[in-house]
Amino acid sequence: MRNLKMAILTLMACAAVTVQAQTKDVKLLAQPVRPLPLIYSVDLVKDEVTGEESAIYPSTENAWIKDTVWVENVPLQTDLSFMKEGQELVKALRDHSNNNPYTFGYWRLTEEGDETVLHCYLWMPRDVLTNIWLASEETAILDKETGIQYRAKRTVPECWKKHFGVKAPRGSLLDFQIYFPRLPKATRKIAIYGVPGWGMRGLDVKLKRSGKQVEKYDAAPQLQAPRLVREANNYDKDNHSSWAIYTDPHLIKPVEGENVMALWRTPEATYIATAHEQNWMREYYGFHPDARLIDERGNRYKLKEVQGLPSDDIFWMEGNSGDYLAYVSVFEPLPLDVETIDYIVPDGEPFEMWGANWEGETLRDLSVQELRANQPLFKYHKRQVVEE
Repeated sequence: MRNLKMAILTLMACAAVTVQAQTKDVKLLAQPVRPLPLIYSVDLVKDEVTGEESAIYPSTENAWIKDTVWVENVPLQTDLSFMKEGQELVKALRDHSNNNPYTFGYWRLTEEGDETVLHCYLWMPRDVLTNIWLASEETAILDKETGIQYRAKRTVPECWKKHFGVKAPRGSLLDFQIYFPRLPKATRKIAIYGVPGWGMRGLDVKLKRSGKQVEKYDAAPQLQAPRLVREANNYDKDNHSSWAIYTDPHLIKPVEGENVMALWRTPEATYIATAHEQNWMREYYGFHPDARLIDERGNRYKLKEVQGLPSDDIFWMEGNSGDYLAYVSVFEPLPLDVETIDYIVPDGEPFEMWGANWEGETLRDLSVQELRANQPLFKYHKRQVVEE
């Protein structure tokens, strides 16, 4: 089962979602930040008389509802073009679901006429699927800026506050719909509650709106590059005497917390400054040449260089204990419409050194705007020393 899950997740990780309105009066408001469906393992029940199998949807914390009703006329989503490689995903699930069946869910929020519609998609792993829960009086959209709540008013098909089952051809993608009052055009940030089967228990969502402020590029940061004191001498990661030595890095005022970063976007590159606390007068650092950024659509941006420093060797930095300094990594350029990124640095190779540590790190869902707002934190701060 572990190998199956890894195979499915590997396939999914390559997927990027492209959503287009099917009709002119339908406007896309939101889709998952991460273009990956929710994968669930389902249980099978076999009819001893007919031999037919039905699937049971995972518990959505409503087990106290014992009776299951049947719903009919569930809309089907036959066009999977909104999910790149959707056909391949369905095929992978179908091929591996004989003994360990899986289903997946996905959602889109749209504006349709005078209503807001949450489309909750669910893939049928068998011809019969039971134990489904969609919506109730708890289902609502909260405007995070005004505090106004927009309560759900109906569902298609009619399954309001019901545990239910559905019969549909195996491999079908069902389109359950929850209807809300139309959200004002000024609404930008919302949270969706009361749809547990699709992971919505206060899920934060940013809406796509026309008339959005046009984003602009930044000027490239002018951070001081460290000065080389001694070049590497027959570099050997296990011989610290062979490492290059640098000094005079870009100093900044002390910052609070870990992983403090700032971001600048230009048409040519993306600059990310990272803050570091110097604990010793000589301290070693290392960068990984395979560091990368991944945006919310799954696109990757490679590391081009680390300004003034090696991007693949360990090196010494000389300074004062108590210094706060900044290094600048240069990545491939981000499009202006990218809102969130993952910052990923793989583990470095083990090396011989007291306290040796070259662990990688993964920082998820970093807001581009919040990182840009950190730019003032990286203004140069001259070291001040009092000795008497």
